[in-house]
Amino acid sequence: MTGKERSSAFLREKADVYPETPDGRYFVVKGRLWRKSDPSLAPAHREALIKELMAARRALSKPVRDERSVGEIRQRVNAAKIALGERGPVWWDDGAPDFNRYLVKNTPYADWYSGLV
Repeated sequence: MTGKERSSAFLREKADVYPETPDGRYFVVKGRLWRKSDPSLAPAHREALIKELMAARRALSKPVRDERSVGEIRQRVNAAKIALGERGPVWWDDGAPDFNRYLVKNTPYADWYSGLV
């Protein structure tokens, strides 16, 4: 199995575990909405941002760090997530509010979600 095939299989598996809202803006984990990446990002750019995000997360997991470096690494994580569209200004342009990190039951997606569980 090639890397692309493994990646595609992982994404299909993830979609089964973490349902995506009908509008494609969020996925749900433990009843909470999490904003998805901006689908208009070029694949190569998205991949580079994801690599940076994962590198920063790995750096946070290393045991020997000082407080200053932890802050800098967290800024890298945040910058990558903003660039991906997962944080910061929303990537859609229809004026709909952002429900990132909201409990699904407290959003307009409540009826949709209740039909899944």
